[in-house]
Amino acid sequence: MRLMRVWAGVAASVVVVMVGGGCAGGAPAGGGAPVPTGGRASGPAGGGTSAPDDGGASGPAGGVRTSPGNGQEASPGAGEEASPRPAATGAGCNGTAVFEGDGFPEVRGTARDAELWGLLFVRATPLSAGDEVKIVWRMTGEGPLRIRAVHPDGTAAERVWGPEEHGGSSWRRPGQEWGTGFVFPKPGCWKIELSRSRGSGHVWLPVR
Repeated sequence: MRLMRVWAGVAASVVVVMVGGGCAGGAPAGGGAPVPTGGRASGPAGGGTSAPDDGGASGPAGGVRTSPGNGQEASPGAGEEASPRPAATGAGCNGTAVFEGDGFPEVRGTARDAELWGLLFVRATPLSAGDEVKIVWRMTGEGPLRIRAVHPDGTAAERVWGPEEHGGSSWRRPGQEWGTGFVFPKPGCWKIELSRSRGSGHVWLPVR
């Protein structure tokens, strides 16, 4: 009888050990897998997308687009060529030829220590007296631009605005770019004089 009680006690101990071992080897409470910490969601760095480029505001008729100036020379970049030189076809005066093609008329000025071009925002030359005309200039050299327009009798044209520096445009000529607006009060051959700290030049424009 004593031996049977000993064996019964041993069997009970074995059952307890087996039950405890089974619980220890099971999954965590809730049955879920361990969740890592310190991770972050996948996706592009910053989580944002860049806005599409709107291509800039459209320019005046003729396909010329300009942008505000930044004080740097705005000339054709490396590997880029300036617009081809057109043939002189328009009406000029005092030796300044007018180049007319598919776009606006152009004039090439006589310059010292610089190269000078003007783009006339008109359909054709001569210009019309009393009308405001926009002229964009490209001039190499250094320093700010000074400009005036004078009639042979000494009358000065009204400079309505400018010179306004442009950061660049689709008009491809050497030098930095400015825009101006003039009203020529009477017919004649007007001299437009431009100068910088280094470089000066002029063009003659016919007005009727």
